[in-house]
Amino acid sequence: MNLNPFWSMSTNTGRKRSDSEEQSGEQQQQRASPARPSFGKKQLPSIPKNAVPITKPASPAATAQLANGTHASYGPFYLEYSLLAEFTLVIKQKLPGIYVQPSYKSALMWFGVIFIRHGLYQDGVFKFTVYIPDNYPDGECPRVVFDIPVFHPLVDPVSGELDVRRAFTKWSSVPHGLFLQLDSDTAMRNHNHIWQVLMYARTVFYKINTMEPLNPEAAVLYDKDVQLFKSKVIDSVKLCNSHLFDQPKMDDPYAISFSSWNPAIHDEAKERMFTHKRRPEDHHKGLQVSGLSWVKPGSTQPFSKDDNPPLS
Repeated sequence: MNLNPFWSMSTNTGRKRSDSEEQSGEQQQQRASPARPSFGKKQLPSIPKNAVPITKPASPAATAQLANGTHASYGPFYLEYSLLAEFTLVIKQKLPGIYVQPSYKSALMWFGVIFIRHGLYQDGVFKFTVYIPDNYPDGECPRVVFDIPVFHPLVDPVSGELDVRRAFTKWSSVPHGLFLQLDSDTAMRNHNHIWQVLMYARTVFYKINTMEPLNPEAAVLYDKDVQLFKSKVIDSVKLCNSHLFDQPKMDDPYAISFSSWNPAIHDEAKERMFTHKRRPEDHHKGLQVSGLSWVKPGSTQPFSKDDNPPLS
């Protein structure tokens, strides 16, 4: 097994010494301390044979592209690390009305659902799938495809794919090692991330754009006959909601599925979600802030706290 010289160290390294130097050195070593046993070369443990990444291997074209990149030696392991970092950012953003879950079979596919709370698409619940390129983050932006095509100017009426590229014309990936060198807030600036794609998928239902549509009929109706457009949207929302309880199209244990309300199961979960886990004194005082405050209660003037507060 050939090892990187950086990870190997031999106890016999060094220049060849003369006999006189060896004798004097041995005498000094005996007087100073007992000789240490020789352990030979130190090396890292070998990679287990069953260490296989959960993501699918990159295609030959992607492999050739990675050969010239900074993370070529990492291959699929770098891809998996990048996607894990992206999902961590999604969790940190706490995207309103969006739930997403990576697939069990491949980290390159995420299942999601969008809840629309107001506007023309109010009460709509739209399930979708995010397809991430296998050469991420160097490839194009991820694709968003709705399970059932939504009547929308930017959604293909046949495939259900959302026009994401118009918002991310030039996908800017995060350079290798950036998450190791910078904090997540700094890493998010001036770079594109999957959480931004998810937010864009939600925003299109609140701000309608009819420029260069994938569904020309929806675009024309929105510009020329908004009442008929609203009627079509209502029918589309009803159609999507009527299929919420259908089994997922993909055989994946992490695919999002809905079930009818069962009080024996869901009442307890609902109660836990609505239960405030504050301390009793926090209910009327609001959130407690640790540290000193130099503002007198009932005042907004800074440095107005009494120097000698009354003793309780």
